[in-house]
Amino acid sequence: MSMTLPLPIAGTVSSALGDPDAAAQRTYEVRTFGCQMNVHDSERISGLLEDAGLSRVEGGQADVVVFNTCAVRENADNKLYGNLGMLKAVKEARPGMQIAVGGCLAQKDRETILRKAPWVDAVFGTHNIGALPALLQRARHNQDAQLEILESLDVFPSTLPTRRESVYAGWVSISVGCNNTCTFCIVPSLRGKERDRRPGEILAEIEALVADGAVEVTLLGQNVNSYGVEFGDRGAFAKLLRACGSIEGLERVRFTSPHPAAFTDDVIDAMAETPNVMPQLHMPLQSGSDRVLKAMRRSYRSSRFLGILDRVRERMPHAAISTDIIVGFPGETDEDFQATLDVVEQSRFATAFTFQYSRRPGTPAADLPDQLPKAVVQERFERLTALQDRIAREENARQVGTRVEVLVTDQQGRKGSETHRLTGRSRDQRLVHFSVPDGAEVPRPGDFVTLPITEAASFHLMSDPTTEEYSLRRSRAGDAWDRSQADSCGVPAPSDGGPRPVLLGMPSLPVRGSAS
Repeated sequence: MSMTLPLPIAGTVSSALGDPDAAAQRTYEVRTFGCQMNVHDSERISGLLEDAGLSRVEGGQADVVVFNTCAVRENADNKLYGNLGMLKAVKEARPGMQIAVGGCLAQKDRETILRKAPWVDAVFGTHNIGALPALLQRARHNQDAQLEILESLDVFPSTLPTRRESVYAGWVSISVGCNNTCTFCIVPSLRGKERDRRPGEILAEIEALVADGAVEVTLLGQNVNSYGVEFGDRGAFAKLLRACGSIEGLERVRFTSPHPAAFTDDVIDAMAETPNVMPQLHMPLQSGSDRVLKAMRRSYRSSRFLGILDRVRERMPHAAISTDIIVGFPGETDEDFQATLDVVEQSRFATAFTFQYSRRPGTPAADLPDQLPKAVVQERFERLTALQDRIAREENARQVGTRVEVLVTDQQGRKGSETHRLTGRSRDQRLVHFSVPDGAEVPRPGDFVTLPITEAASFHLMSDPTTEEYSLRRSRAGDAWDRSQADSCGVPAPSDGGPRPVLLGMPSLPVRGSAS
């Protein structure tokens, strides 16, 4: 089912998105809110716009601004409408400028967006990202706002053109949607039931990324470890991890997020026995109280959760485990919250993403009695974060004196310009800021350095190695970074024949029949 709602829009339009002469002069910007799924969807949006002839703006105001929205947090709509409000005057002063809104909030609010911000040109949902260029073209031609929301997936997103944000690492969707019914979560109603890709398609996409220079991939799904249920193979995720181990040139494999209720020992075995699957696991707890977990419809209890962590650490003693925790769920008592603190103390998380419960219309939890006062939630939140900060600092301190391999990124710490430190990620995903000894070769993003950890804080590690302690391994990903930098300047690298094309998410490579 789709809906198209024509409404007048502000400003004038002069040409269609599909007009090559006009499109060649037009620029775009994608603003992303939310989770890794949204970040990856934004890569698809960018790829579609570049495939239509637009170029990403490098400073200045874009001709097309796309908001890829999130509906999970309480203030998501306020953030969107605040941004749209600031662009209203800009658009009135720029004839032909277009604004589009997609993502989870668009799927949920639909007509509300155009009613509150009638200067928006196009609204599209989570199931029809591929429709965006046509909607923008139609809006320019008809001078009417276009609303198109599908109730089920139209085209699997990975078949769409993609503009990857990184040459050395990439997201790969293995499934979309979710079959769980957590009472606090609106995602299943916005992204639909789980749909799984075939293993051969996933492996072909990974091989294409590696051929293009990537050395790390992260497998994405709302519940990755339930992958395979749609086509009747409950062991498919473990098989997929093992299959990733046979891809030459792929050095690091990660995944997010699993669900504790469906997490099985075959996945732990695959992680421990596949060298390029990293010793890092994100395992959402949400609450340490069994009573609250039941009210959340999380089909596991704290003992099962802790048991998973024990088995992971038995097979991978140095694994770093992160989590998600919600504070202040309706009806949470002091005893319930203390149970969460107890589980956090036992779990020794390397990192925890902590959230204050956000009442979201359309979720069962929004109608539960005993919604907690803000002051109570805030006080508990501060106690939890203080506990987790201490644990993270203690766990990071244990890394001091060890040698770690770091994949260098193009990101920089807040004080990077002052300290001249570079930044990367260790195998267990810890953030590492490091200096390069005088006279040593400086790594490129995508290269690997091995060095000792000399200092630790709650949220990062630091290394100031001597020349003897510093080891650099140049990689294909670093070479790809060089090529991308040359291309962005319009000067092809010697090994490259010209500008890099937009990568298709479903490449035309030999497709494997199974992940086994």
